[in-house]
Amino acid sequence: MRLLTVDTSTSTCSVALTRDGRLVAEYLVDSGRTLTGRLLAAIETVLAAGCLDLAELDGFGVALGPGAFTGVRIGVATVKGLAIAIGKPVAGFSSLAMLAMNLPFCSLPVCPLFDARKNEVYAGLYRCAGVTPEPLVPDRVLSPRQLLEEITGPTIFVGDGALRYHDLIETNLRERAIFAPSYCHLPRAGAGALLAQELLRTGDGTPLSLLNPAYLRPSEAELAKVRREMPNAIL
Repeated sequence: MRLLTVDTSTSTCSVALTRDGRLVAEYLVDSGRTLTGRLLAAIETVLAAGCLDLAELDGFGVALGPGAFTGVRIGVATVKGLAIAIGKPVAGFSSLAMLAMNLPFCSLPVCPLFDARKNEVYAGLYRCAGVTPEPLVPDRVLSPRQLLEEITGPTIFVGDGALRYHDLIETNLRERAIFAPSYCHLPRAGAGALLAQELLRTGDGTPLSLLNPAYLRPSEAELAKVRREMPNAIL
């Protein structure tokens, strides 16, 4: 199975080409800003590296979020457009699950964190005893303090949210807080490709009509609309 997998849910832009679960080519850049403007060029680069044309792909994978609203939206829309163009299936997956895959075969729970701004984090909690992670709680958005109140045992933290709130996590959890090595903090489409391949193999791909971002909270545009229509609403 030849898959093209895309992740633009954070400031990292990542595109991977895999063949039967083996990584053929991967584009990964973290510039501190979303690189969605270069997404099509990145896709062309990995296809050229793998000596494949778009029409030769068997399917696509894409991170649905949570993450940056604009990045997630453009990544999902791009993959949906390509899938329609060549008539191939798509599997959408959690960007937090993809990040957790940087720490496979762990005996401890893994807590992937993205900085959600507004003093909040996008957080997951996964058992990563095998190759693919098993969610222990649903992905959600909440304050770091709320999250830490729920952590009762040793836990591995990974992601830009873990880096931003490193001191707070360490102060509150002390020896229960374990931080992933620096090279693990960037989400990689190459890891997401394994999630996508398994979903497509088991027939759990995402119908294009249902392929939508998983934001976990309303965007600023949606909040502004509510404020205009319901000025007394508590948001």
